Amino acid sequence: MITKYFTKIIVKFDPFGSEARTARTMLSLIPPKLRSTCDVNLEVLTKSSKNKPLVEVTFKDKTIMKGDPKKMGMDDFTHLFDRHSRALQFKEEISQ
Repeated sequence: MITKYFTKIIVKFDPFGSEARTARTMLSLIPPKLRSTCDVNLEVLTKSSKNKPLVEVTFKDKTIMKGDPKKMGMDDFTHLFDRHSRALQFKEEISQ
């Protein structure tokens, strides 16, 4: 996953829910270098919580992409985020 263009990451999940694997994998793919420049917000939900599971990424161009980790797998998130990251990478290469 291309994480170079991330500025903010929000992950909300129930650790005992079906979304836990996808959410944890998403968090594990964030490189340590990026954690110093990117705002990472993690919220652990309980069964009684009214909030829904969520993975949300804000890019350097202020685009916000989000998805439900219950309905989407890690491959889906990777394709979604990489598609926009490649577009940003292409714009960056053209401007140089």
